[in-house]
Amino acid sequence: MRTLSSILRFFLSLRYKVNIQGADLIKKKQAKFILPNHQATVDPQIMFTQILRFSSVVPVVSEEYFNIPVLKTIFKILGAVPVSDLSSGSRDQDVLKSVTSGVGKALKEGKNVILYPAGQIAGQGYEKIFNKQSAWAIVNELPENTQVIGVRISGLWGSMWSRAWVGKTPNFLKTALKAIFYVLANLIFFVPRRQVSIEFIDITAGACEKAKGGKNQFNAYLESVYNEKGGEHVLYLKHFFYAPTLKRELPLRIE
Repeated sequence: MRTLSSILRFFLSLRYKVNIQGADLIKKKQAKFILPNHQATVDPQIMFTQILRFSSVVPVVSEEYFNIPVLKTIFKILGAVPVSDLSSGSRDQDVLKSVTSGVGKALKEGKNVILYPAGQIAGQGYEKIFNKQSAWAIVNELPENTQVIGVRISGLWGSMWSRAWVGKTPNFLKTALKAIFYVLANLIFFVPRRQVSIEFIDITAGACEKAKGGKNQFNAYLESVYNEKGGEHVLYLKHFFYAPTLKRELPLRIE
């Protein structure tokens, strides 16, 4: 798995220059519940390949992505926890039960688990969790000695993988094929690179305290962690090294 991860990380590095802060938190031999913000559909790939440099991790994945043929094999190897639809949030109690039981079991076994509290990519330059409750429910029943790690990722608002591109969640396979084409069209090593920052933060004390105050208080706390530096300005980066600066504006409506 690490070999496959290294290969994917290499290809991602052709487009994304990743700066990591707080990596020592991931290296610790302790079960970790990892909670990142979610800017674009490409950030899980960036996140996983970076985390796997230091430690193993079990992802919680919507079946929409889990059942994609090639990805399904990878997710099974990782021991991923599939759920029917993370975007349904509190409206589907079966989803909540499957997430909490699957994640709780993995954490008790000493594994690291990554879950996106928002359950969907952002529709603006900052994170909103709305009424989602999976992360809150799990932290409320967190196994002893589990560390909660918040992850702040930035630099992808305006990527073709984000809603800022055409106003809605991009199709994963179509966008992946475009990405492969752009790499080849730029002769592999001349792809314009996007700066991406990943910051790991120990939020165990704060998360556990706020979880006792209820879902809304907990979600507000996570949002304050993710949005500490304010909303991110959109960046549209050109796809061809020989092309002029890309001139593009945010869609009038973002779904």
